[in-house]
Amino acid sequence: MPDPIFAHRRLAPVYDAFEGDRDDLSAYLAVADELGARRVVDVGCGTGSLATLLADSGRTVVGADPAGASLEIAREKDPAGKITWIHGDATTLPALGADLAVLTGNVAQVFLTDEAWSKTLRGVHAALRPRGHLVFETRRPERRAWEDWAADTRVVTVDVPGIGRVRRWLEVTDVSPPLVSFRHVYRFLSDGAVLTSDSTIRFRDRAEVEASLAAEGFRVLDVRGAPDRPGREFVFLAQRTG
Repeated sequence: MPDPIFAHRRLAPVYDAFEGDRDDLSAYLAVADELGARRVVDVGCGTGSLATLLADSGRTVVGADPAGASLEIAREKDPAGKITWIHGDATTLPALGADLAVLTGNVAQVFLTDEAWSKTLRGVHAALRPRGHLVFETRRPERRAWEDWAADTRVVTVDVPGIGRVRRWLEVTDVSPPLVSFRHVYRFLSDGAVLTSDSTIRFRDRAEVEASLAAEGFRVLDVRGAPDRPGREFVFLAQRTG
């Protein structure tokens, strides 16, 4: 079940406004260039920011997400219909013969159980061509990002076009490593409505991720740092074997 920030029809439209320019996405476009990937599947594409960037670069793109409200926004960014949008997760992907699959925005951390993560990897494996690539990011658990989140008491106010001013703040609600839960609170100043989005993510260390990839038919080619968050995340570049 997607978190409310992605699935709620009033919250999904404010997501992009709070995320800003998404400087992290240019790194994924650079990886697609590096690999010469022409057919790309964006797993957990959300509101379609990366999918549209990839399509605008001339690639054939599939964007998949289980949150219907986010997909509606993604489709609005693709008026020409260049992108194939799939309402579902990795387990619902057809055999696409894709050159590259990407999971951005720490999507890899929303799979809380080993079974759910393995099913996701198997779905991606089936969607890729032989020797196709998978790239994704995940936060490094030793950096204990949740401590920074708990210390951050800022209240951010954004004027969202067509919606008005919205305030957001973050609360860490539970720390039980490897699972961490947090809540985003949104106050819509136009009518005073307060909506919350509760999330839980899993922190996996490098060895655990590498073992899971090997178990599902991937070979790790490189583990890099995220250019926009140096020292805080792993960026895994893996290749489908066979």
